[in-house]
Amino acid sequence: MLTTQRKQLILSRLQAEGQFLVKPFSEELGLSEDTVRRDLRELASEGKLQRVHGGALPASPATGDLRVRTQLASDEKLLLGQAGAALVRPGQTVILDGGTTSLQVIRHLPHDLRATVITHSPSIAVALAEHAHIEVLTLGGRLFRHSMVNVGASVIEAAMRLRADLYLMGVTGVHPEAGLTTGDFEEAAVKRTLHERAADTVVLATLDKLGAASPFTVTGLKALSALVVPAATSAAMLQGLRAGGANVQLAAV
Repeated sequence: MLTTQRKQLILSRLQAEGQFLVKPFSEELGLSEDTVRRDLRELASEGKLQRVHGGALPASPATGDLRVRTQLASDEKLLLGQAGAALVRPGQTVILDGGTTSLQVIRHLPHDLRATVITHSPSIAVALAEHAHIEVLTLGGRLFRHSMVNVGASVIEAAMRLRADLYLMGVTGVHPEAGLTTGDFEEAAVKRTLHERAADTVVLATLDKLGAASPFTVTGLKALSALVVPAATSAAMLQGLRAGGANVQLAAV
């Protein structure tokens, strides 16, 4: 079997089964495990999968830059934005992550809402400017342009002095075993700190993030107060996420 055919078979198995294991595949085709691992390394370098111990998981398409992510799952993000906005209560202190789903949350917040929003995203802070009754606190640091969020020690230090009622966290991967993941080490560290400073953490996840994984772990599914997903999520995926410890809620249609 040619290398290109073997790689295509790996990707098709990964898509069909949601995970790929090196040992049974190598035994099935009579290949060395080193050969299969080399294929996985090359596919991972092309962004087509996420390597894990013993195999691979689907790579999240949500690791593209902000311009690319804006085009993904717009209808889902609208419904998730509505669901996220409904969680924000008057008088609360809320941490709002960066990202396109968070922008939809802002668009669905009542204009007379009185609350405090903390964010490390300049884009989110600007979008909140039109909400005259929301106090906006920004956490400054090095701008990570890929996600348009501030990262680094200064963000974490400032976050350690905060206490919030709710954190609406953005991630690029939501997997029953790999948990909540993202594509940058420093960004993952900031998200972990913000999660620790909030009484409740909720993730609003589009379908492309479910069952996918990125290189850096934020936390496990059990740590969430809720995982809000589109109503179109498959029964098998819902079962897997709940088995992984997530309190899954469906965004209303």
